[in-house]
Amino acid sequence: MLTEKRYGMILELLEKKRTITVTELTELLHASESTIRRDLNALDQAGKLVKVFGGAIAVDLPFHPEEPSVAQKMELMQEEKKRIAGYAANLIKPDDFIYLDAGTTTGFMIDFIVGKNVTIVTNAVDHARRLAAAGMRVLLIGGELKGTTEAVVGNHAILSLQDYHFSKGFFGTNGISKKEGLTTPDYNEAMVKKTAVNSCRERYVLCDSAKFGNISSVTFAPLNAVKIITDKVPAGTFAENRNIIVAF
Repeated sequence: MLTEKRYGMILELLEKKRTITVTELTELLHASESTIRRDLNALDQAGKLVKVFGGAIAVDLPFHPEEPSVAQKMELMQEEKKRIAGYAANLIKPDDFIYLDAGTTTGFMIDFIVGKNVTIVTNAVDHARRLAAAGMRVLLIGGELKGTTEAVVGNHAILSLQDYHFSKGFFGTNGISKKEGLTTPDYNEAMVKKTAVNSCRERYVLCDSAKFGNISSVTFAPLNAVKIITDKVPAGTFAENRNIIVAF
């Protein structure tokens, strides 16, 4: 396929999807990963798209590519996160088989979970340590440890999660958009989240109100696939969404 034709197809796909990954493009265009990456670099330099880790996004999206550290996130909206975490923990019933995603708001759930007769699987090393220290039954997913979020990611983590069937899952997110759904900056972490979401019967995303309208690099779930627990619903496009729960 000619380079200019590939450029046109990439931009056409991006206009429809708004975000796209290198993996998707290699499959759709039947091109090598190195070719797609060169194409994205060229189109980014030309101002036609924004190249991000693992793919690209449309130039007009409100994009947040940086992944704050756990320490940085811990300083933000603590009271709101604790309220959300307490509400989420009350949804857990005896004998539930739980997936607990990495993240600061999911981490705040731990103090409310302790004492419940449940089994918890997590990809967060600190979550696992705290749960085990409290005497809970906890399984830690194996794989590559990501430094900034302290989350375990990679193919081994994905393959492990595919064998589980969780009664409930609780997830963090970096952004929520009506069109782009639930997003996170890192492709590898997004794939772990996506696999875990698909393994849960009930899926909850814990999200403070500051994240509404934000978009990160990679979508891991559409908006209608989960229930969102938040501190308040911003006015506008999210106001009538019945899958949004406000924690009191």
